[in-house]
Amino acid sequence: MEIGVASYLKKINKNLILSKIIKHGPISRSDLANITKLTKATISAQAADLLEEELIIETHIEYNSVGRKPIMLSLRTNAGYALGIDLDYRDIKFTISDLMGNPVHTARVDLKNSNYDEIIQILINQIRAYQQKFSHSHFGIIGVVIGIHGTVTNDKTISFVPQHRWYNKDLKTDLEKNVNIEVTVENNANLCAFAEKVFNFHQCTNLINISMYSGIGMGFLMNGDLVKGYHGFAGEMGHMIIQPDGKPCNCGKYGCWELYASEASFFKKISEKLDKPLLTYEDIQNLVIARNPAVLTEMDEYIKYVSIGLNNIINLLNPETLVINSELLKQFPGAMSIIKSNIKTSISNYKEIYLSELGTDACGMGACALAIKNYLEIPELSLSTKQDVLLQTS
Repeated sequence: MEIGVASYLKKINKNLILSKIIKHGPISRSDLANITKLTKATISAQAADLLEEELIIETHIEYNSVGRKPIMLSLRTNAGYALGIDLDYRDIKFTISDLMGNPVHTARVDLKNSNYDEIIQILINQIRAYQQKFSHSHFGIIGVVIGIHGTVTNDKTISFVPQHRWYNKDLKTDLEKNVNIEVTVENNANLCAFAEKVFNFHQCTNLINISMYSGIGMGFLMNGDLVKGYHGFAGEMGHMIIQPDGKPCNCGKYGCWELYASEASFFKKISEKLDKPLLTYEDIQNLVIARNPAVLTEMDEYIKYVSIGLNNIINLLNPETLVINSELLKQFPGAMSIIKSNIKTSISNYKEIYLSELGTDACGMGACALAIKNYLEIPELSLSTKQDVLLQTS
């Protein structure tokens, strides 16, 4: 066997073993051999390499039977840390996770404007600060992934961000010139879909995630892989026209779905009706409980438009699982029942529809998970969620 082929197969086996340790750990060498169908000799050799690299650790478990205590293998979770960044139009949210995707630190920086150069400098300063803060770990910050609320091409350049009015920005290159680390730029809805797959729906191979905050974005997994389209623009369902000759959109068209069904559009209309400019989710919940007629009327209209868009998407893509990421719908008891009723027809077909449990953390957690997957070069990643950490704001 040629040296190059042997080296390639060794790398494939290593990545497979590591992915199974992450998914099933703590796990014995014997169980790894059974799961991967690799020989015990291969498992032992690869485990020795991973231990030497300080990527995994050995632990002994309590064992009451006669004989040797089993030695279990686990990922060394604090060997390195991932940085996920959710770059929205009002703020930037930073999430640091360990190698198992558990958030260990989150922070938010409010944005005063959409000036690209100023935002670049904020990102540079924060990335450098986190590199210094976590330099004590064996691998430090292992990667940076940034979620963009706009269109990102397949070569990872930004085509358009409606809220910031950014066109053709090479954020990856602009950052990598100033920070000594690999940066990945991805559409935020894709990262949300990836997070749902990695943390909640491990067995699902056909999943759609709809994020409904400042705009509307869709991430779509088909056969386990993200569908990005010819240039990377797939999933821009927020700019699906549902009201011909309707409201003007920043994209240049009229009547786009996100003008009627994004949370930003809802808050804008309610703020105008009630003359209250800074409403929160808690305010909306209290107004719903108080049966405020303006809020209830607007919520009915909002749910109607959400249902119209979802029905179009279901008919087009026939998903197994549909996840709606919306904090607003959580404030209205019965919203999901109404939506399910609205989209139930003789041809609309899907297995199940859920409200996301990850909520506004989904983009940052998906970004961290993608950074981990890229760094470890593993074929699949399955993680579980733990308790959130305190959010710091500046």
